[in-house]
Formats: sequence, C-alpha cells, structure tokens
Amino acid sequence: MLFRQLMDEASHTFTYLLADPVTKKAALIDPVDRMIDRDLLLIEELGLTLHYVLETHVHADHVTAAGELRRRTGATTVAGVAAGVGCADLLLNDGEHVRLGDYRLEVRATPGHTQGCVSYIVHTAARTLAFTGDALLIRGCGRTDFQGGDAAMLYRSVREKLFSMPAETVIYPGHDYRGRTSSTVGEERAHNPRLREGISVDEFVTIMSELKLASPAMMDIAVPANMACGARSATVDVQALQASPEKLASYRIIDVRELFEFDGPLGHLPGAELVPLATLGEAADSWRRSQAILLICKSGRRAETARVNLVARGFSDVTVLAGGMTAWRSAEPDVAACG
Repeated sequence: MLFRQLMDEASHTFTYLLADPVTKKAALIDPVDRMIDRDLLLIEELGLTLHYVLETHVHADHVTAAGELRRRTGATTVAGVAAGVGCADLLLNDGEHVRLGDYRLEVRATPGHTQGCVSYIVHTAARTLAFTGDALLIRGCGRTDFQGGDAAMLYRSVREKLFSMPAETVIYPGHDYRGRTSSTVGEERAHNPRLREGISVDEFVTIMSELKLASPAMMDIAVPANMACGARSATVDVQALQASPEKLASYRIIDVRELFEFDGPLGHLPGAELVPLATLGEAADSWRRSQAILLICKSGRRAETARVNLVARGFSDVTVLAGGMTAWRSAEPDVAACG
C-alpha cells in the first residue's frame, strides 16, 4: 500500500494518504482545509485518483477539507453514523468498510472522545495499521469533557476495539504534540499513562476528570463547520443587499424567527417566508437543494444554526444575513420593515 503521513503544524493534526498502487485509488483521512492544495498536489504528483475522504470524528480544533475535496475531485465523503454529519455521502456503522483497490478500510466505532468517533483499520501484507483519530493518541487519548464525551465509554472503546488487536499493530493517531509519528498497540498497552494495562475504568474516569483543559481555540468555528463537511459561515452584509435589489431578489428568503418577531417591531423583508428554526428540518425536506437561500433572524445567530442544518442536509448555496433584521433596520430603517 502507498502511504503518506502529513501534518498541519498549526493544529498538530495528522492527515493520512492511502492508496492502492495498482489501481491508483486513494483515500485521505482527516484532511485539513488550509492544507488542501498541498494534499491535492501530492495526489497529482503520485498519479492517484481520490476516491474517499474519511473523517474519524467531528473535529474541534480545525476545519475539515472534506466538502471542498468532494467538490474539486468528486470523492465520496465518509464518517461514522453516530457523528450525525448529514452532509457526508456515506455514514458507516461499526464493522462496515470501504474498499480501496485490493485493500479494505474497516470502520470500528470508538466513541468516548466524541459520540461519533471511529477508527479505520487496514490490513496489509506486512502489517496492520490503525488510524485512531483522537480515541487513542501516543501515550495519551482525546479529552472527554465536551461533544458528548464519556470517559468510561472511551476506556471500553480502547480496550475492546483497539487493544484487542495484535501487539504489533501500528497506531497512527489524529494528533501529536511532541513530534512523535506512530506507536503500536503493544507500546500503548505497556506505557500509555492513562490507559496502560492495570488501570481500571474508575481510575481512568478520575484521570480524565482532573485534566481541566481549556477549550480548543477554534471550537466555536470548527464544530459547526465540520458538521457541514467543512463549510464555514457564508454571510452577506446589509449594505450589499440594500444597494442591489437584484441580488436580494435572487434568493429564497427564509426567516427563522418566531411569528411574534416576524410581525414585531423589526418587521421582515418583502417576500420572506417564516420558517421558525424548530420547524426548519421538516420544511426543508421538500425544497430544491441547489436554490440560493438567504437566512434571516434577529442578529444572525439562529440563522447560522439554520445554515449548518441546511448544509448538512445537502443544500449547496446558503447565506446568512450578517447582523440579521437588527442590522437591516439600523442601516435603512425606513425600508426595512414590511407589515
């Protein structure tokens, strides 16, 4: 198997390129958006065709390149079913796999760091490779204090799904902060200070509860973007729309506030449809996925939540009115309200 380990130094994230040397079919595991040109250049230089982009989980410290890689190459995006990433092309359960030429990438559910964590296991003639994301790091593991994390669950995941493999299985983690590139199941069983043999589940839960780590700096950006396959916030400012009625008219305008707000002092835009945020998912099932949608709320926050929801459902052209109706009224109060 052709194999490359790549790193994004800003987030200490490893991205892995795997390929069948005969068919030239390739897969990327955990690609980072700011490194997409590097990765695509390498794929081109090696004469490969990208078939799969696989995520180990919904990351909190960087934005994935999955959606953009799919757009540029036609690759299939893959995540664990429990991750809830509705925009992924394949959501796989424990024990399922994708085929890469003569190789199989087996999915093992390894939740605990997040609810949707998976590891990918690849058997080659020479060795078994385990791409463990944040479930198992070199002499460590992912934190368990947000995104549905559960320390006892992570302990069981590592023990049952990873430490059950042969000692010589090579561990390739999602991150490393000390310059290490790989480990083995045997090494981690013996030397991992949190998970080595002899540490009980209760001891592990205590260890994890005492870490007291700061939140990842990019969490508020990364998690919503990664739930939408890497789509960052797309906004348009009030002045741009007020100066261009044609631009405003090109959108299907969806107001996600409640009825009392829609008919309240801030009013609403001409032609806006009221679809309260809580009802958006059901309403959107009948909408055309390719239409241009402008989302509006009071300040922009609920509209951003709605945008992530729609992108996860496959909508490709979704924009948020920056500042919402508050900004619209402030910029041009005489024409902002309708009804």
